[in-house]
Amino acid sequence: MENQALTVVEYVVSRLAALGIDRVFGVPGDYSFPFDDAIEECPELEWIVCANELNAAYAADGYARLRGAAILTSTYGVGELSALNGMMGSKATRLPVFHIVGVPSLRIQKRKLITHHSLGDGVYGNFAAISAASACVSAHLTPETAIAEMERVIREALRLSAPAYITVSEDLARMPVIGTPIKGIALSNVKRNASTCQELDAALACVLERLHAAKTPVALPTQIVARYGLCEQLGAFLTRSRIPFALTPMDKGLLSEDHPSYIGLYNGDSSYPIGVRTIVESADLILDIGGLIFEDLNTGLWSDQINPERLITLGEDFVTVGDKVFTSVALSDILNGLIASAPVFGGLFETPPKTLQPLVGEGGDPLSANTFYPRLQRMLRAGDTLVAETGTCMLHMAKLRLPDGVGYQSQTLWGSIGWATPAAMGVAMADPAKRTILVTGDGSHQLTANEIGVMGRYAIKPVIFVLNNGLYGIEDVLSQVGHIYDDLAPWDYHKIPAAMGCKGWFAVRVATVAELERAIEAAQDWVGACYIEVMIPPGESQPLPMNIVDHLYKTGTPTS
Repeated sequence: MENQALTVVEYVVSRLAALGIDRVFGVPGDYSFPFDDAIEECPELEWIVCANELNAAYAADGYARLRGAAILTSTYGVGELSALNGMMGSKATRLPVFHIVGVPSLRIQKRKLITHHSLGDGVYGNFAAISAASACVSAHLTPETAIAEMERVIREALRLSAPAYITVSEDLARMPVIGTPIKGIALSNVKRNASTCQELDAALACVLERLHAAKTPVALPTQIVARYGLCEQLGAFLTRSRIPFALTPMDKGLLSEDHPSYIGLYNGDSSYPIGVRTIVESADLILDIGGLIFEDLNTGLWSDQINPERLITLGEDFVTVGDKVFTSVALSDILNGLIASAPVFGGLFETPPKTLQPLVGEGGDPLSANTFYPRLQRMLRAGDTLVAETGTCMLHMAKLRLPDGVGYQSQTLWGSIGWATPAAMGVAMADPAKRTILVTGDGSHQLTANEIGVMGRYAIKPVIFVLNNGLYGIEDVLSQVGHIYDDLAPWDYHKIPAAMGCKGWFAVRVATVAELERAIEAAQDWVGACYIEVMIPPGESQPLPMNIVDHLYKTGTPTS
């Protein structure tokens, strides 16, 4: 088909596919049928029909983490609102997910006809502002505006690294675009931000002055570096400068933990191993690369003690040094300047030994967190991506030392339970040649386990561990044991893949150390997907002391 004959929806999906996106996650719906058909007919895209719109949004989130961007599609009203929680999570995590939505025709809207999926009031703008709030940019396309608006939407979504919301009325969707279509380029070749020379030069000079004066600098790189595709530049800077660096729980997996300058996990009081907190907080210069988020779970319940006078922040488009703020400074440009001119340090601190957690338990011993996580750590190999669900498993896995070449994804900030199961599917589809390992609790898994059937349909091959203690364990940790609302329906989790039509899956329930070791050994060589239900005692989830809970939620009356 000639470019001039492209319809609005054909142009939208082909323009987004040009970024290097090869799958679309979503649920079909009648007002979005033009989009649905265009996706199906686009040779660069594969339709991934998810179990529901929320799961589709979670899957797009996982896919965007590895591929840099994703496409999500849903229908008007009921579909787009079902996806909203997942889209908000992508906004919090700074992921460019393009949410494309079909809406009722202008012929219906102008006559104020009452249709399904509406509030029955003849008003058709009720949901636009809600969905747009989950994005950094939005557009309603027409044949006249489609080409220009798509450039604006793509530019802003990539510049800000955040979701976009795109709507098209059903009658306009199949009309040809007016104007000359633009041939896109791969995301890796897109310049995301631009610097003003004067600001860049001044910022670089200021940062270099502080670095040359420093004796014990430390770096805290963040996931923003990955969002803008700058991990290679970051690695080059850290390797050349030999500045020690730590990662927070939110930023774990950004760089190899086998890097000679990696010192461990910085998390305030919960930093690991012992000594990391002292190294970071006593440094005479702390280089925050990307913009550290001082969130409760990311900084040990706000127990961090980083001196702001020693902190330099290299944001995605700004730099702060003390009370000086430099704007229009792209992170890519400031990193290039540091690669070329930063001083070289070395031997500042002794990096922690690259040891594994000790193995405990054997044979018929019942399973527990102490017996499970060291064995999980030993099964990891280069190329794996470990996906951690929100909950107690995330707290354990943040402290695992990852082998070289192992990625890690979590949703520490947004913390929507159920995210990890569909997100793991998106991660696996973003790089099918590599293995995806999901660890989730049974409470979280019950929210989105229907996506297991979708994994089977599209023949992806994750390794899934479901930790079964029969309750919302993290809720017991944060409140008190014994609440009936923390108890779960008793599922036979290991039977789910077969019940959902998954073929060739290795699925088993394990309750002892020996059974777990045999299951892991089988999973290491299995050619298909693996689903391992791990029985752990509910008694492990014990409430935190009330003073810690109050420090987190701050509901009690302060004392003098």
